[in-house]
Amino acid sequence: MTDVEPHAPATDAVTVTPADPRYPELVTGYNRRFTGRPDYVRLAASTAHVVDAVNEAVSSGRRIAVRSGGHCFEDFATSPDIAVLLDLSPMSGVRYDPGMRAIEVEAGATLGQVYPALHDAWGVTIPGGTCFEVGVGGHVTGGGYGHLSRRDGLVVDHLYAVEVVVVDPAGQADVLVATREPDDPYRDLWWAMTGGGGGNFGVVTRFWLRSPDATGDDPSGLLPRAPERMRRRDVVWSWDGMSEAALARLIGNYCHWLEHNSAAGTPAAHVWSNLIAMHRSSGMVVLTSVVDDAVPEAEQLLADQFRAIGEGTGLTPASDTQDVVAWMESWMPSYSWPSDPLWRSKHKAAYLRRCFTDGQLATIARYLADPDYSNPQACVVLTAFGGQVNAVRPDATASAQRDSVLKASFSTGHWQARDEDDLHIDWVRRFYRDVYADTGGVPVPGAVSDGSYIGYPDADLADPAWNTSGVAWHTLYYKDNYPRLQRVKQRYDPRNVFRHRLSVRLPA
Repeated sequence: MTDVEPHAPATDAVTVTPADPRYPELVTGYNRRFTGRPDYVRLAASTAHVVDAVNEAVSSGRRIAVRSGGHCFEDFATSPDIAVLLDLSPMSGVRYDPGMRAIEVEAGATLGQVYPALHDAWGVTIPGGTCFEVGVGGHVTGGGYGHLSRRDGLVVDHLYAVEVVVVDPAGQADVLVATREPDDPYRDLWWAMTGGGGGNFGVVTRFWLRSPDATGDDPSGLLPRAPERMRRRDVVWSWDGMSEAALARLIGNYCHWLEHNSAAGTPAAHVWSNLIAMHRSSGMVVLTSVVDDAVPEAEQLLADQFRAIGEGTGLTPASDTQDVVAWMESWMPSYSWPSDPLWRSKHKAAYLRRCFTDGQLATIARYLADPDYSNPQACVVLTAFGGQVNAVRPDATASAQRDSVLKASFSTGHWQARDEDDLHIDWVRRFYRDVYADTGGVPVPGAVSDGSYIGYPDADLADPAWNTSGVAWHTLYYKDNYPRLQRVKQRYDPRNVFRHRLSVRLPA
């Protein structure tokens, strides 16, 4: 094997108890609203460590949860009833496995470790996210998307195999390797890991990545080639003088551009963009658009998008900059959200098949312009989707949303004071509910919406106080794929060892 490891694994697993000074940081999630209090944290550096930890927890009747990067928006790894937290962060190796003819990535690696390892060793990449702190364990099992997804699809579209520690009916841990090969007896487990979400079926310890059309055994040809240079355009509009109507038109134009420019294989599918419509108290609305500069007429593609977005708004940007920068060194790190040990947050998400309705656009503009609420971090993030993602059948992987053009994230951003929790959470709950008022407060799959993204979990979708649609939370996340996920759950986790507030339920 060709090794590219950030650090060598320890000989023995490390156990951290509440008396250990490392404990407070290890049990606190990315969302500082949630802090766990497990009996201990087990830092696993190998699959054998994971097996031991799972067997120990099950035999002692302790609830166990697993964490890779710890970037979860909800309390899936910090719930008060979790007695054992299995932390995979020591498992961060990236290497070529000639036996699998694939690149092996350990599940505790973060995207910030994986991207440079792939790039520096073989000049390849995966179409993952731009927050470097995210761990691949949760990112990949949730589907995995990012700024190259319109070109290359989801990360799971390049997933060849997974290694998973499961628990059999007798309560014993077992190690299974599941591949996408049609005759693999564990292929259903591989399928569940392609968007079924983390913490559902077992502990993923390793992924093997190889594109379906890859041939040969040269690792530099097994995954998409990394761009060399990106053309990036950053546009900022000021809230000064911006009316609600102008903002609604701006957002609507952006959505319509994606609606008409997201077909797989077209030149525009190379363009990825984020429109971050901030609350008025922030003072700005921001567009970032990028395209591989090697794409023919890359500059014109960005110009055409910008012109379409601004049409009829009467808005003049406060700033508009464009540059061509090195992909790995200059562009990628710039979208990694800075860490803050005090941040608290609440996020809600949706897929869009087409543009918001006029009524929804008016509601979005009204909430973002609300003078009675002040939070410079509050926003709607509208992220380009579609392209090659939509070239895959919705049942080919567990990621069911395969004809959407946009992902929306409704967010309070971040705040620091615990006594502000109710204020900010209530605002974003009402905001989301009112945008989707015509479908029971949630994005029910239909002509405009297509459910939500399990990678941005929102426990409110399972709360009848906030989901009055009559459509179950699991339909919003998994659509018609949910019954199959339940069958996988029954086969590989019949004791329901791995569970959280939005986990796949055992069949009745």
